Amino acid sequence: MRNIISLLTGSLFGLGLVISGMTDTLKVQGFLDLFGGWDPSLVFVMGGAIIPMFIAWRVAEKRGASIIGTALPSAPNTKLDRPLIIGAILFGMGWALAGFCPGPAMASLSFGGTSGIVFMIAMLAGMYGFAMFNKMRT
Repeated sequence: MRNIISLLTGSLFGLGLVISGMTDTLKVQGFLDLFGGWDPSLVFVMGGAIIPMFIAWRVAEKRGASIIGTALPSAPNTKLDRPLIIGAILFGMGWALAGFCPGPAMASLSFGGTSGIVFMIAMLAGMYGFAMFNKMRT
């Protein structure tokens, strides 16, 4: 049952990313270009994600388990520390340069094109490299 729900919600998420334009790299880069041809339309997409998640976290705080009975994840850490700030800067730089972030990149794989594949390979290599770097550091 959990796998079916995961498939359905993931598919709905991916469909929403495609319909909203989040998989269109030029649209995303236009949104991030504040001093050029700024395209504010993705503000509504972000608001459409942030507002329901804000409500969902408030509801989840009062529940012991999910609707299907599995444990709910703990609330995210709200502390602004150095790793978070550096990670956010790197994420933003990569998003602006490539026009993809992980969710839309995965959704773009469903309709082909080499840019999504190249991005996913680079993202996975970066994740692996960070894991190795972190392992060597500790």
